Amino acid sequence: MKWSKKTLAVAALGASAALMLAGCSGGGSGSASGGAGAGGYKIAFVQGVAGDEFYISMQCGIESAAKAAGATVTTQGPEKFDPTLQKPIVDAVVASKPDALLIAPTDVAAMQAPIAAAAAAGIKVVLVDTTLTDPSMAVSQISSDNKGGGAAAFDAIKAAHPEGGKVLVVSIDPGISTSDARAAGFEEAVAKDSKFSSLGIQYSHNEPATAAEIVTAALQKDPDIVGIFAANLFAAEGTATGIKQAGKTGVTVVGFDAGPAQVKALKDGTVQALVAQEPATIGTDGVTQAINALTGKATEAQIQTGFTILTKDNIDTTGATAVYQSKCN
Repeated sequence: MKWSKKTLAVAALGASAALMLAGCSGGGSGSASGGAGAGGYKIAFVQGVAGDEFYISMQCGIESAAKAAGATVTTQGPEKFDPTLQKPIVDAVVASKPDALLIAPTDVAAMQAPIAAAAAAGIKVVLVDTTLTDPSMAVSQISSDNKGGGAAAFDAIKAAHPEGGKVLVVSIDPGISTSDARAAGFEEAVAKDSKFSSLGIQYSHNEPATAAEIVTAALQKDPDIVGIFAANLFAAEGTATGIKQAGKTGVTVVGFDAGPAQVKALKDGTVQALVAQEPATIGTDGVTQAINALTGKATEAQIQTGFTILTKDNIDTTGATAVYQSKCN
């Protein structure tokens, strides 16, 4: 299978993302860091899920920017991307009375009340990565161009299969703003090309094993599937496994996110392209907006960061700095 890089929509990855990955400590379900002196601001970061390289990379950017601003950071995250697990963390954070909360809501509706309670308590809220049904309490929302990333994922499949064919989306759960936008961008792009037909969106619940089962069953039902868009890190991992279990070849898999496991899959050839976000940039922008709000400066209501398409052709060269970190240096 040959790839034409010219057909891939590649957005520039800001150099600041790589720079901000330097000099910060690693992630986990809970950690604290920073170099604030007396009277420095206290920032709480609540991840979508602990241990995910995307959120670890975001944490690196947050910690580096906070240190530069003389603030301290406390990081926590649920063990699964689940609002029932994230809500108690947010409640505890609100009780600890930080100055600012940077949070990736795990559901647009279920996390509305807990985050609104934080804002009502006088905490400056910045929504990072994901958002809410009503984000009006937040001083800023910062995320990738997820819809554009989904469209670019289709472009990658189209480049590999210009003759067209059936395609499938493996997402997380409905109600997650980012993955919903990715799937929508992909589906809209498919609908514009009569050579392709969509088999719809199936949900893996953030479980690689479930994604593998979905893909294996889909390939049994439709063995002529030419491409699968896996809307997050765990969906991509499971999709690659499902294709192996089905004994199929020639299926183009495009994953979203670029953790070490996904990069290995790319290099091994089980995934043909990755849509890499800029998590460190999201983190640094989040701190900037929080500090602006705390110091009475103007804030930006919405900030959208770019992405990079990674392939075997650029993973070790121009795309290397887009790879996520499993720990901060």
